[in-house]
Amino acid sequence: MNSYNATLDNIKSKIIIKRIFFLLHKKQFLRVIRYNNKLKNILNINLNDYKKCYEIVEIEITFAENKYGQFINIVNPVEKDYFHIYFDDSNEEINRTYVNEGENVYKIKVIIENGVKSFNDLFYLCSNIKSIVFKRFNRDDIISMKHMFYECHSLKRLDISKMITNNVNDMNGMFYNCNLLKEIILSNFNTKNVTNMKNMFSGCGSLKSLNLSSFITKNVTNMNNMFSRCGSLNSLKLSNFDTKNISDMSSMFSGCKSLKKLDLSNFNTTNVKSMRGIFNGCINLTKLKLGNFKNNNLTDVSWMFNFCWSLEKIDLSNFDTHNVNNMEGMFSLCKSLKKLNLSNFNTQNVIDMNRMFENCQLLTSLEISNFNTKKVKNMEHMFFNCYSLENVNVSNFITKNVTNMNYMFDGCPDELLDKIKSQNKNIKEIAFERINMDEF
Repeated sequence: MNSYNATLDNIKSKIIIKRIFFLLHKKQFLRVIRYNNKLKNILNINLNDYKKCYEIVEIEITFAENKYGQFINIVNPVEKDYFHIYFDDSNEEINRTYVNEGENVYKIKVIIENGVKSFNDLFYLCSNIKSIVFKRFNRDDIISMKHMFYECHSLKRLDISKMITNNVNDMNGMFYNCNLLKEIILSNFNTKNVTNMKNMFSGCGSLKSLNLSSFITKNVTNMNNMFSRCGSLNSLKLSNFDTKNISDMSSMFSGCKSLKKLDLSNFNTTNVKSMRGIFNGCINLTKLKLGNFKNNNLTDVSWMFNFCWSLEKIDLSNFDTHNVNNMEGMFSLCKSLKKLNLSNFNTQNVIDMNRMFENCQLLTSLEISNFNTKKVKNMEHMFFNCYSLENVNVSNFITKNVTNMNYMFDGCPDELLDKIKSQNKNIKEIAFERINMDEF
């Protein structure tokens, strides 16, 4: 920064300042401004229109270089009473607040007044901010932080160590797509009242680790996509997680391609309804502990292990599937899988088995003689490209309701096909046909 004293005369970003204030003024969110006379003239705002309120939360925001965009999200006044941007008169304050960076304001301070009870969407789509520091936070009545930093693509620094979350009940999408953040310190977070953690860290592609040891999750009901697309995350300890009230775990770890091991042996899945794609795309996962997965309400396990390339064995002997209706692509592309225990699978309500074992290329034996397929409608590509499969007994398969079994065994060894044809005469010829690659 140059040695001269910065003044409003040499701030090049007056148009940005105007835009921010006029937006607040037009929507009548602005209640108090501290500014010098020159700023008053720029903005042409009458001080008498506003009343002074007690300053509660102070945030310092740093803009990303050469980027223009949303500064802070202003939404329905029912949710947010008002925000407040302030500037001191002193040269020191101006010098500290404004630094010429091309046409950008470098730093701006925001004060959120005591009328604001929800931080929903506070920095929603604010992709031009690279640093947010909560310098002061003495509020314990904030009830929601849904989408608070949603898609802050440029955000590299986030200091929320002073944040009080005692009464927050919603953290849905709180850090969604903050893809440049390498660290989020959450050791002070109190999540005892949180019920929704859907998409909380989804898309945080630069995070390598997360310390969630302080998290209390006994009241959480939704963890859908909670860690999805955290592609750099190589360590995740969830031994303290209480999941007895979770109903949705779909895509929870989807796209966590750097995770090599995951211990969920303490998970209580009694009330889970969906595990659709929960491990989808965990391509480097080699060790997975599931524990005693009792699932009284589970209906959807489709694509559950899809693209789990590195898993060599999966033990689902304690997996309760009696209410499951969708197993589509459940083990699709588990191309290293050699052992799969499905001995206790109850498939009485399953409708879809499309691509269930597709591309399980190293699987030599599969014990599914206990499968009840009376309700199944789709078996297309069920064993597609299982070219090492030698033993599978489908003699008990009931196929009267199946409407699609196209290419069911395409890519399986010829010897196996002969066995299956002799086992079950109800399997249609189309199930044994090969896709004609010349058509593509």
